[in-house]
Amino acid sequence: MPQAPARHPMFDLPEDHPGFSDEAYRRRRSEIAAVAAAYEQGAPIPHVRYTSEEDDLWRLVSTELRAMHERFACAEYLEAASRLRLPADAVPQLSQVTAALQPLTGWRVEPVPGLVPIREFYGSLARRRFCSTQYVRHHSVPFYTPEPDIVHEIIGHANSLASPAFAGLYELAGQASLRAHTDAELERFSKVFWFTIEFGVVREEGELRAYGAGILSSFGEMDAFRRAEIRPWDVEQMAATPYDITTYQPVLFAAPSFAEMVERLTEFLESVGSADGL
Repeated sequence: MPQAPARHPMFDLPEDHPGFSDEAYRRRRSEIAAVAAAYEQGAPIPHVRYTSEEDDLWRLVSTELRAMHERFACAEYLEAASRLRLPADAVPQLSQVTAALQPLTGWRVEPVPGLVPIREFYGSLARRRFCSTQYVRHHSVPFYTPEPDIVHEIIGHANSLASPAFAGLYELAGQASLRAHTDAELERFSKVFWFTIEFGVVREEGELRAYGAGILSSFGEMDAFRRAEIRPWDVEQMAATPYDITTYQPVLFAAPSFAEMVERLTEFLESVGSADGL
């Protein structure tokens, strides 16, 4: 997910955050952030000792999402998830996810303490490296998170990265971000990333299916996306359409097929930074 600048490990949560008044939750997030902060790229990926409450939350959310994926996720995502085979009974370790991903597509999932600068997040994709948080959303709202947590990162993104087609698009996106030298170019790229990699939908056998990580990792979005205003695939409209991360997405852009989505998104990503970019 596009990221904001990094924050202090104590996470200066906004007042409307579910964990704002929960000091135990805030301390726990700081503990997990400290594990990631000690990580040096290339070193063994550190483990987090998750609590039984955190494992229970993962079990609940992953089970409920899996059922919705069977009904509403695109075929490529379902096939990728079946190859990765994430555990359903406990929060997976990033080292575990990386060990499964690397033989499939060469990707690594590496820890970060929290949100990272947007260019760092995108740039890491060019090296087939996905920056992931490790904390778990607040237990009071298991089907909602106001910012990326490990459910979003792993169920939404890591599952997709087990697909060679998706893995290639993520890498192209990272390379495109490195060629987006101005803020205007990066903003244009980011909006297309949002409406595809994060909130993309596609037609399959006459039905609307989700492939965006922001939908696939959210019970609420999975329930709501078919009621959004569905517009035809149009990169120019994507690049000009604002979005709000705090609400269910009211506007989505549907590709006519998965193959055409890959072809047209590849064309856009390869054009970023060129004199005649789309």
